[in-house]
Amino acid sequence: QVQLVESGGGLVQAGGSLRLSCAASGRTRRSNVLAWFRQAPGKEREFVAVIDRSGDSTTYADSVKGRFTISRDNVKNTVYLQMNSLKPEDTAVYYCAAGSIYWMAVHSTSEYDYWGQGTQVTVSS
Repeated sequence: QVQLVESGGGLVQAGGSLRLSCAASGRTRRSNVLAWFRQAPGKEREFVAVIDRSGDSTTYADSVKGRFTISRDNVKNTVYLQMNSLKPEDTAVYYCAAGSIYWMAVHSTSEYDYWGQGTQVTVSS
């Protein structure tokens, strides 16, 4: 089992920044990727960003490319999501996820075995 605990969400004005953290514990070596997803009210959960175990490979949703940066600290078993130039449409609950996944499938929610409880991000206009 892998446990994931997110933190860092909050209320920010449009154009502002937030950094989310996700601390992983348990059998973390079973997972080769860590990812962030988000879910806005009335919408399906969507992919945001993913990073591989080494930190060398990342990919982003088009909607956040150039504004968000995913990174990880393998000593602390923590993955981060730095969010800059936030927009009201970024408002959502953000979830951390982990799994052992082929890279071509990292966008799919159904591929992930472990999920955090989520952290709310609200961007006011």
